[in-house]
Amino acid sequence: MVEMGYEVDAWAFNTLIHGLFRDNKVSEAVGLVERMVAKGCQPNVVTYSVVVNGVCKRGDIDLALNLVKKMEVAKIEANVVIYNTVIDGLCKYRQVDDAVELFNKMENKGVKPDVITYNSLISCLCNYGRWNYASRLLSDMIEKKINPDVVTFNALIDAFSKEGKLLEAEKLYEEMIQRSIDPNNVTYNSLINGFCIHDRLDKANQMFEFMVSKDCLPDVVTYNTLIKGFCKGNRVEDGMELFSEMSERGLNGDTLTYNTLMQGFFQARDCDNAQKVYQKMESDGVPPNSMTYNLLLDGLCKNGKLEKALVVFLDLQKSKTKLDILSYTIMIDGMCKAGKVEDGWNLFCNLSFVKPDVKTYTTMISGFCGKGLMQEANALFKKMKEDGILPNDCTYNMLIRAQLRGGDKATSAELIKEMRSHRFVGDASTFKLVTDMLYDGRLDKSFLDMLS
Repeated sequence: MVEMGYEVDAWAFNTLIHGLFRDNKVSEAVGLVERMVAKGCQPNVVTYSVVVNGVCKRGDIDLALNLVKKMEVAKIEANVVIYNTVIDGLCKYRQVDDAVELFNKMENKGVKPDVITYNSLISCLCNYGRWNYASRLLSDMIEKKINPDVVTFNALIDAFSKEGKLLEAEKLYEEMIQRSIDPNNVTYNSLINGFCIHDRLDKANQMFEFMVSKDCLPDVVTYNTLIKGFCKGNRVEDGMELFSEMSERGLNGDTLTYNTLMQGFFQARDCDNAQKVYQKMESDGVPPNSMTYNLLLDGLCKNGKLEKALVVFLDLQKSKTKLDILSYTIMIDGMCKAGKVEDGWNLFCNLSFVKPDVKTYTTMISGFCGKGLMQEANALFKKMKEDGILPNDCTYNMLIRAQLRGGDKATSAELIKEMRSHRFVGDASTFKLVTDMLYDGRLDKSFLDMLS
């Protein structure tokens, strides 16, 4: 059109730019703005709105900020929509301080923020634990006669609930009601989660019942949250009642629901019911994930059911189920703790498709130490480092204690120095052992000094 001598106005350019972004041609869209200027067609606020929105959606926040600066140079005033887009982009990409700075700049330029501006910033600040500042922004928006909505309150209620500031969360909930803002599932789920996290199960259950009485129907997240709370509080039977209630309401449990119940039964040392939950999960067609398999294997091993765990483990291998390194580590740990260190070592040596990590090595080294096989433990510790797997504080502390119990003070001292050089410290168990051995004369004070 341009080459044929037709005049192309800003509206036509804006339409083209929008189309290029829709087709994911970002560089062409941005380049077209430069062509607009070259052709004597001044980009307007709509042009910049389209471009800023496009680049923010693709994560190029620096370019978006540069475009805002270009607008300033061209004496085009950015509107609240443009500022909201960039602030939201900065928040999504964790540039919280930059978002706050742009918010302040926006106000200084006389652009009035709206509820969307405040919601982006409040949600972001809450996500990063800066709920004090977020609370001040709520007061600020109310002072400026900008009405908060359910999104505003939900962000703050969720933050306060997770922090254990449940009184403040409840006050915000009451304020919502006073302002005729209807709480939704997110509101109730946040409060229920807060009560569960901080072991106030009766209050969580009360909030659940209140939610139902207000015709706000619980969703899978609500049930999962409360089931997890009951299981954590050793009330797995109450969790199962909720699970049955879910079905009655026409809600299907998801992978998290079944995983939580399995974990609850294993925690209660009820392996039979834990396995029944797993079987029901399969019959209900709910796909297990790696956490499901690991919970099942770990629960059986920790409850002294190694043989059952082995049956499950072999079945999973036969069915070509993709197991992660944690699954193998759990089995190695279970074998070693059941005194079958040789079986654990065989599994370690025959790992296929997965590489041992620091936890796998530490588990196997611990197995050798538990059997007094210090030569094998030391050799594996050496191989671990040669393979580029750096020992962690657990590795060092476990090996130091084993060497001390075996009477090898020299190796223990070397390990303590090595551990300290990597900025790891002795844990409570290591300190207790050293203190006990110091007290009965088996060690001198230099060991305690080295640890400290």
